Amino acid sequence: MRTSPALRAAALAATATVLLPLAGCSDGGDGGGEGRSTPSGASTASPTATSKELASQKLDWSPCPAPNVAQGGGESPSPLPGGAVWECSFMDVPLDYAEPDGRTIELALIRGKAKDQKRRIGSLLFNFGGPGASGVATLPAFGADYDRLRARYDLVSFDPRGVGRSEGVECADDAQLDALYQEDSTPDDAAEEKEFVQGQKDFIATCKENSGPELPYVGTTNAARDMDLMRTVLGDDKLHYFGISYGTELGGVYAHLYPDKVGRAVFDAVVDPTKDAEQSSLGQAQGFQLAFDNFTKDCADRGDKCALPGATGAEVEEWIADLLAKLEKEPIDGLGDRALTQTLATTGIASALYSKETWPLLEQGLDEADGGSGALLLALADSLNGRSEDGRYDNSNAANIAINCADNKQRFTLEQTKAALPAFRKASPMFGEYLGWGLMGCTGWPVAGAWVTPDVSAPGSAPILVIGNTGDPATPYAGAKAMVEKLGKGVGVELTYKGEGHGAYNSKNTCVQGAVDGYLLNGTVPKSGTVCE
Repeated sequence: MRTSPALRAAALAATATVLLPLAGCSDGGDGGGEGRSTPSGASTASPTATSKELASQKLDWSPCPAPNVAQGGGESPSPLPGGAVWECSFMDVPLDYAEPDGRTIELALIRGKAKDQKRRIGSLLFNFGGPGASGVATLPAFGADYDRLRARYDLVSFDPRGVGRSEGVECADDAQLDALYQEDSTPDDAAEEKEFVQGQKDFIATCKENSGPELPYVGTTNAARDMDLMRTVLGDDKLHYFGISYGTELGGVYAHLYPDKVGRAVFDAVVDPTKDAEQSSLGQAQGFQLAFDNFTKDCADRGDKCALPGATGAEVEEWIADLLAKLEKEPIDGLGDRALTQTLATTGIASALYSKETWPLLEQGLDEADGGSGALLLALADSLNGRSEDGRYDNSNAANIAINCADNKQRFTLEQTKAALPAFRKASPMFGEYLGWGLMGCTGWPVAGAWVTPDVSAPGSAPILVIGNTGDPATPYAGAKAMVEKLGKGVGVELTYKGEGHGAYNSKNTCVQGAVDGYLLNGTVPKSGTVCE
């Protein structure tokens, strides 16, 4: 089964802050521990600390090469509509903003130049989420979707520090990751718990061994500082920004640090900045369960046109639960010599829930798994886990964990995790167990986290358009309202999209796209509370 490049890009871009164990890391909380370093670049440096040399650097743009393995591999990006070529470059930034004249690292950038240079507003910087998504690899995949915005903007994205070509974090190798994803992520007894905890420790050890010196500096605060340096180097007085999923948290942190530098900004698929690790993971459990309920109801409503048995959504869900229980006892053939386990099947289900457009693939994959073929569900899981067809993994998983653990303080013990599981099971019979065990993702990490929740208050900022999708599985709808409130009076402008999937703009809903385009291109701020259906 070949994984669609569009599905791969969508799944990577959609990943919020936590999904399944070892596909992400929990956020928020308190803790730390002996022997762990403090992320010095996260708290001690001035937001504007940088050297004159770095601020005045000139970028050398040239046609983009093919993405490397850390970015997901593949071919060089196709030309933009009209034949323009995507250009790539590197920008130097301080490793540690507390030492702006010290060691530097390179960030990979990509741009598609504005079509109307005479009416060009500036650069429109995209962050597609994760954390861990390669903007350099993702932006071209959606180039046609944003082409109207290219009328007056250079479309620009980047690999944040620790991601892709930007000093990408390295952890486990391909064979180790294959083995890790085959393991049971929902232990049922003491022996399985011991194996699960040891797997976490082994994975973290590889991260420390391969990328230890960089781990304290990959957090969101430094990424926001990088964006402001990027704004200066690109020649823009204001940062015009389009943040999606985790990109909304990054945008909120930027607005807090640099409210006077915010230009026209859009937050889509909004991370709730008020929730700590446990609350955030519980919210995701509820969000994925809602999307799953909507999928099964749609299937039941189509009757015989749906390949899955069940007269009601509940009956379809019961059938899927039975299928997963069988997979736990006896995995089935997947792709090559890899089997489809219960854990990988659940990951595949979650992957397909990010977009309503992939519901038919989920239906087909479940039907085929019932017949003994796990190839499609495993391909869906691979798309979310960052595995290409040749068996190589990008670094999105490693970067996701490293950035989350640099940001968030909370470290859960085994006992705390087990105590939280009943609430997770209640929130989601399908995904709660997996997300609950995922709370241990940062336990034992060698860097102490920077915050419980990020500060996104931005008094004095220009208006920021904040879009919530009522059916979003990964960033539940309530996060948009919370972000608006935390940004502050007169800053956050809320827009609601009544739809399915992760995010709103790429749903191609004309109401949403009209509001976003009107603001970004013409400066027309929609009325807060606008609803699109």
